[in-house]
Amino acid sequence: MWPLDPSRKEVLRFAISCRVLTLMLQAFFNAVIPDHHAEAFSPPRLAPSGCVDQLVEALLGGLSRWDAEHFLFIAEHGYLYEHNFAFFPGFPLTLLVGTELLRPLRGLLSQRSCLLISVASLNSLFSVLAALALHDLGCLVLHCPHQALYAALLFCLSPANVFLAAGYSEPLFAFLTFSAMGQLERGRSWMSGLLFALATGVRANGLVSVGFLLHSQCRGFFSFVMLNPQRQFLKLVSSMCLSVLTLSLPFALFQYYAYTQFCLPGPARSIPEPLVQLAVEKGYRITEGNEPPWCSWDLPLIYSYIQDVYWNVGFLRYYELKQTPNFLLAAPVAILVSWATWTYVTTHPWLCLTLGLRRHKNSKTLEKSIPGFLSPQVFVYVVHAMFLLLSGGLCMHVQDGGNNTEGLRGR
Repeated sequence: MWPLDPSRKEVLRFAISCRVLTLMLQAFFNAVIPDHHAEAFSPPRLAPSGCVDQLVEALLGGLSRWDAEHFLFIAEHGYLYEHNFAFFPGFPLTLLVGTELLRPLRGLLSQRSCLLISVASLNSLFSVLAALALHDLGCLVLHCPHQALYAALLFCLSPANVFLAAGYSEPLFAFLTFSAMGQLERGRSWMSGLLFALATGVRANGLVSVGFLLHSQCRGFFSFVMLNPQRQFLKLVSSMCLSVLTLSLPFALFQYYAYTQFCLPGPARSIPEPLVQLAVEKGYRITEGNEPPWCSWDLPLIYSYIQDVYWNVGFLRYYELKQTPNFLLAAPVAILVSWATWTYVTTHPWLCLTLGLRRHKNSKTLEKSIPGFLSPQVFVYVVHAMFLLLSGGLCMHVQDGGNNTEGLRGR
């Protein structure tokens, strides 16, 4: 994929070392520290566990906590409960591919054990590939090999490193997104759009990435607008519409699939009794239950409904006194992003006022790129980071709401 020059080899070695160390630490701490009994999604195990299964659970069970249980459940049973639809199908489908590679071991391992092994191996692979893709992107954008190297190493050392090992979709999403950005920097917009669309099939916030494509197309428009303004404008509008449709398609298809499961009549689905009992006890809505209220919306989006009812996501809903420790945990990154944005804006005021489309007020030609973080090419990435900070800080939270059944029953 990328030629392994010395800096990339260093990133590769460091990323692999981090993955191995993380897996070892999670196994150790999972064994010595009792689990916190939180009201998180915890479905019953339907298949009996053998000796090998117990060993796999002891070594890799720490990777299946919190939202990872949703991904493992979806990969094993499909989209059964309504709140499972908060998690997009890209990662569960990838896990199923991984379990197929373990088919010769089915006599020794249960489906859950195969999924845990797939999580450990695939997410280790994707996180290493994501680090390499980030290093490649840094070289293209920063034009400074040292900063690109440091960015990739810090990515591996991030406090969120645990999510790159656990059964979450972040490693696959990061790999696809960084790769798409790299393809766009090389001018390969079609390949970039495809990778961005695949990333949207993994996580809903991949929709935000459409901004990279739209900004690139606007830059191209202003570069060639004097040649044939009318033709260039039509080309811009058509390409922007195509970009929006391409990245929205995975999201739209997934919403339509949910609509067919809950809002349209269909053949009865065989559901194991323990899973039906769990739905009764916790108040989960299953696909064979009563029609949910979102089916009658003008735009029936299950994703919006789930985020509201199950996760209590909304403007300033997370701002409570008891959440102060979580705000303190997020403060260093929030301060870093804010400081970086302020530094960039004050260094390039005209560039920011023109949305990165012109470098200098008195120049029609683009100057030679400044190496490092202050490079004009970094503008769209600064905007992306600040947008995520604002939307996350004002509307999202980090607590699991999968068992927020009291709020559900109240509706």
